[in-house]
Amino acid sequence: MITSAQMRAARALLGIDQRELADLAGVSLPTIQRMESSNGIVRGVINTLTKVIEALDRAGVELIADNAAS
Repeated sequence: MITSAQMRAARALLGIDQRELADLAGVSLPTIQRMESSNGIVRGVINTLTKVIEALDRAGVELIADNAAS
């Protein structure tokens, strides 16, 4: 799972905008905009969420779960 705040923070760490994240993930800009405007945990098609998380991972951002060791 990923939250909208985590997505925005990950982009900030990478210094990329929403369009660049969409390109890296192979999804549309409106999809990223919709995901980031949601409250809390991002809901959506699992395949799309997976693409975004994998794109962030390839770019060097590792998401960890709450209370997980980093």
